Amino acid sequence: MDEKLKALENQRAKVLAGGGQKRIAAQHEKGKKTARERIESLLDPGTFIELDAFVEHRCTDLGMAGVEAPGEGVVIGYGNVNGRLVYVFAQDFTVIGGSLGEMHAAKICKAMDMAMKVGCPCIGINDSGGARIQEGVDALSGYGNIFYRNTLASGVVPQISVIMGPCAGGAVYSPALTDFVFMTKGSSNMFITGPQVIKAVTGEDVSAEELGGASVHAEISGVAHFKYDDEDSTIQGIRRLLSFLPQNNIEDPPIVDAGDDPARTDPGLAAIMPEASNKPYDVRSVISRVVDAGDFLEVQPDYARNMVIGFARLVGRTVGVIANQPAVMAGVLDINASDKASRFIRFCDAFNIPLVTFTDTAGYLPGVEQEHGGVIRHGAKLLYAYSEATVPKMTVILRKAYGGAYIAMCSKHLGADQVFAWPSAEIAVMGPEGAANIIFKKEIEKAEDPAAMRSQKIEEYKDNFANPYKAAIRGYVDDVIDPALTRGRLCSALFMLLGKRQTRPARKHGNFPV
Repeated sequence: MDEKLKALENQRAKVLAGGGQKRIAAQHEKGKKTARERIESLLDPGTFIELDAFVEHRCTDLGMAGVEAPGEGVVIGYGNVNGRLVYVFAQDFTVIGGSLGEMHAAKICKAMDMAMKVGCPCIGINDSGGARIQEGVDALSGYGNIFYRNTLASGVVPQISVIMGPCAGGAVYSPALTDFVFMTKGSSNMFITGPQVIKAVTGEDVSAEELGGASVHAEISGVAHFKYDDEDSTIQGIRRLLSFLPQNNIEDPPIVDAGDDPARTDPGLAAIMPEASNKPYDVRSVISRVVDAGDFLEVQPDYARNMVIGFARLVGRTVGVIANQPAVMAGVLDINASDKASRFIRFCDAFNIPLVTFTDTAGYLPGVEQEHGGVIRHGAKLLYAYSEATVPKMTVILRKAYGGAYIAMCSKHLGADQVFAWPSAEIAVMGPEGAANIIFKKEIEKAEDPAAMRSQKIEEYKDNFANPYKAAIRGYVDDVIDPALTRGRLCSALFMLLGKRQTRPARKHGNFPV
C-alpha cells in the first residue's frame, strides 16, 4: 500500500505542477496567476475540491501521442464563495496554452452538469489559445457541447465568465451565452478573428488590445459587464456580485441586514432635482440614497451610460435597479440602452430578483442612424422584457416620462405593481415645447408677438399636462410622494409584494425581438 500511495503522490504532484516551473514563471511575468492560484483566490480558503485531475487526452494525430498535458489543461471542481457552493473551471495556459480538446471540454461539461444538478452558480475562468488544432473536429464538438450546456443552464443557475487571457474564435461564444462577463485590463482580450486575420483580409492594422481588450468590450461592444485593473480586484468583484445572487432559479437571493432603517427618510433627496427640467443630475446619487447603506453594484457602468443598471438591497433583499441617466444624453433611450436594460431585466426575472425602476427620460433618441440601426426592434426588447417579468415591479417617476419612453420604463401598462411619482414628474405624450408647437401652432402664428405667445402656451401646457396628477387621476400612478419618503415607500411596497404570484399563458416560449 505504501508504494501505491507513493505512486499516487507522484501522479498528483505531476498534475499540480501543470506545465512546469518555466511556464508558470512566464505566466507570473505577465502579471497573471495560474489556474489553481485563481481558483484558490476566488474560493473561501480550504474549500476547493478538485475533480478529474487525472484526465488525459487520447489524441494520437500530428505528434500528440507523445505530448503530456497534466490535468488536460483545465482545472475543475467545487468550493465555497462567502460560504455558499459554486462550481468552477479554470483553463491552464501553462499546459499546451490552455487549448481546448475533446477531454478538456468534457471536464468543463462535467462542471456545468454538476452545477445544474446541485443548483449552484458556475464560474468559468478563460485563458486559452483556442481550439486544439491537432484534435480537429473533436475540439469543435467540445465547443458545441459547452455552448449547448450554457443554453440549458441559462435562467436555471447563474453563469459567470471570467476572461483572464486570450479568448478567441469559437471560444468567445460561451462567455457571450453566460450571464456576466468579467475582464482584466491589459491581459485579457476577446475576438472572433484576431489581428493577423483582419490584417490579411481587410488590410486593417490593429492590436489585440485595440481589437478586443477589456476597455473595448466594457465601453463599446457591451460584451463585458465588468472590467478591473488586475486579477485580484477582478476576483473580488466576482465575490461581490455573487453576494447579491441566488444559488438558482428556485431560491431567493440571500438576505443581508445592513442595519439601515426601512422607514428612513431623506429630506436631501429633493435638492438633487434641479429646478429647471432641462438641467442634468446624476441618477446614481438618488439610487445610493434610497437603497440599503448606499450599497449599489453598477453593472456595465461604461457601456450605454444613458442607462444605469445594477444590484442593490432594500430591507436586506436584493433588487435589480434600472434607471435613466439624465447626466448622459439627457437619459434618452437608444439601441444600446434598450439592449443593456432588457437583458438585465430578464436576468433578474429569471432569478427572482424584484425590479426597481427610476424614470427620467424625454423619449427615444431620434436620428437616421438610430432608425436604420433598428431602434424600433431594439426598443421593443425593453417593452417585452418588462411585460414578461413576473417578479415584483416598482417604479419611481422622478421627472420626465414622455411618450413611448414613459410606457417602456415599467409603467402600469406593462405590469408595474406600484408606481410612485415625485411632484417634479412630467408625464405626457411629449415635452411641453414640442406639444405647444403642434397644439397651438395657428394661435402662435397669428399672434402679434409669436415668441411671447409660444412661451405662454408652453407654460399653459406644463400647468395642465406636464405633471404627475393627470396620470394619478387615471390610477396610472399609485401615489405622488415627497422625495424624502421614497425609500420608505419602496421598502413597504417590496414587503407587500413578496407574496406576488402571477402566471403567463401556457406556451413553449415567446418570440423575443432579438
